[in-house]
Amino acid sequence: AAALALRRGGAGGTGGSTASSGYCSQEDSDSEPELFYTARTSLGRRPRRRQDEPSEWEKTELDQAQVEQRIKEYNSQINSNLFMSLNKDGSYTGFIKVHLKLVRPVSVPATKRVPTLQAGRPQPQGVKRRTSFYLPKGTVKHLHILSHTRASEVIDALLRKFTVIDNPRKFALFERSEKDEQVYLRKLGDDEQPLRLRLLAGPSEKVLSFILKENETGEVNWDAFTLPELHNFLLILQREEEEHLRRLRHRYARCRQKMQEALATRTPG
Repeated sequence: AAALALRRGGAGGTGGSTASSGYCSQEDSDSEPELFYTARTSLGRRPRRRQDEPSEWEKTELDQAQVEQRIKEYNSQINSNLFMSLNKDGSYTGFIKVHLKLVRPVSVPATKRVPTLQAGRPQPQGVKRRTSFYLPKGTVKHLHILSHTRASEVIDALLRKFTVIDNPRKFALFERSEKDEQVYLRKLGDDEQPLRLRLLAGPSEKVLSFILKENETGEVNWDAFTLPELHNFLLILQREEEEHLRRLRHRYARCRQKMQEALATRTPG
């Protein structure tokens, strides 16, 4: 905790860190159905960007003199007060900017009680209650970290800042870069050092930016989710399926109607 501090105020604000209107209230218990009020999600996928492309600076090693020179160059290129500072022990501190681009809701501790489906039913003792909500689009957070702060620690700090109680393994920190009109995404390893990458890449967000996303590993680790979360996922899938079928039926009904109208206006032969 001492190796990582969150910047407060100024550039550290998100510009909108309140919960969105769609939320759910849930309990860590499978004793009754869960209420889930949320905007419709989509199973559709956008074209995938190229991922896991190595960065030019990923394996670059700097000695102490080179680090000092890079810090001077970095500070001369920024137009804010988010400077890097060299410490006496050879480490350095600075700021990284993280864009939170989460497509699924996150869970935070519930702040008040909501009605259950079975009014008057006594609540189990020791039940932990939580509220799930979507982070607003465009949420950004600045973190003040050390050069040896790891990517996993950055994720932990972001979740604490937003009081998210989901398993940190559900999230991953990505490095985003643009080159030759293509966008490259690379998931950082737990032990990688984001501030070191920031120093090597320079302050340009186009050259390098950090994004917090869901940890898409190709296979979902369902054991990392609680029972209420799994129930909520099933509800979401059911509602999406029902909505998709409704749209399909409506589409085919309109096509059938047009065909029947065309047949009615024509004479045989």
